[in-house]
Amino acid sequence: MLAAGAGTNLAVAHGEPMPPPATSAPVAPSADSRVVFPDSVSQGSLVIGKVPAGSQVRYAGRDLRVTSYGTVAFGIARDEAGPVRVEVARPDGQRETRAIAVMPRDWPIERVNGVPAKTVQPPPAIAERIAREQARVSAARARDDARTGFTETFSWPVRGRISGRFGNQRIYNGTPGSAHSGMDIAAANGTPVMAPASGLVTFVGDLYLTGGTLLLDHGHGISSNFLHLSRMDVKVGDTVRQGDVIGAVGATGRATGPHLHWGMNWLDVRIDPLLVLERSK
Repeated sequence: MLAAGAGTNLAVAHGEPMPPPATSAPVAPSADSRVVFPDSVSQGSLVIGKVPAGSQVRYAGRDLRVTSYGTVAFGIARDEAGPVRVEVARPDGQRETRAIAVMPRDWPIERVNGVPAKTVQPPPAIAERIAREQARVSAARARDDARTGFTETFSWPVRGRISGRFGNQRIYNGTPGSAHSGMDIAAANGTPVMAPASGLVTFVGDLYLTGGTLLLDHGHGISSNFLHLSRMDVKVGDTVRQGDVIGAVGATGRATGPHLHWGMNWLDVRIDPLLVLERSK
């Protein structure tokens, strides 16, 4: 990526005007003046775009954080029909809007049998606990700071068979549940889980539905969550680098066997980790 201001010609502030260039050939615009977004994306995508440094960018009613070199990021929801529009106000005041088509995906039904019945239809007291715990997790996902771990090439937190895919409709013990919010990776109990990209640990806890739960903030509203862990090796406030061991695979919470659930969010928008990995190729 180019640093802000790269390739910019600075005019003299005082004295006589600068003479015109000796050639009439057009001058190529600086690469930093471009506004670059994909023409189309899939539902559940992480979108990373480029704008002139110092621009203001707005999407879905939110002002996006822009890096010092002009990178912005946001997520496309599972059920977004599109097209979506990104509004850019350049530092010189010029404004433009980019439309991005959203490609629909097929969402098969996944039947998950054998989970504890009390996690499918919990009694009122447990339901209240679940609501309180999920509110704490949602609050941790609301962070939007300037760290830039999200720009790294994401890696697998653990290697294994994909046993559950993002977005698929889940039916637990015959009872319809919400769409699957991440990617399940089957692995042996105790297998080390590594940070897929650098970040700040913002939540660590043992929750009713998700068991050992850990959140890692990658910056600009992008976060990863790791569920059903048997062990958590970091604490809130720790900064980790890509590849650092943060915990171990388990089967805690609503799980039928050892696996890692890896979910990703842009603030409150769920995104597909598998698409993030494919984007990094």
